[in-house]
Amino acid sequence: MDLKALYVIVNAGFASRIVDIARGEGAGGATILNARGSVEKPHTIMGITIDSEKEIVLTVVDREKAVRIMAKVKELAGVGTPAHGLCFFAPVEMSTLSV
Repeated sequence: MDLKALYVIVNAGFASRIVDIARGEGAGGATILNARGSVEKPHTIMGITIDSEKEIVLTVVDREKAVRIMAKVKELAGVGTPAHGLCFFAPVEMSTLSV
């Protein structure tokens, strides 16, 4: 099986939407990680400091599902949307899976 670790990076608050998209395309589940972007200077709006908080959604799926999920993320939560989703996948070696 050609398994891929699919990573989707979105602005904070959008991870559950990505998990819904992934499940809708056949993923069994996902792990959500909190992250912070590497902007040099946080933005201040009306006296409130906004850091570049991100969420990373990680799921392991076969290549076909990964491609479908990525297309759906691009359509519904990609760059140009409030989620500003970016995604990529990496190979998963069978020896790394616990059976």
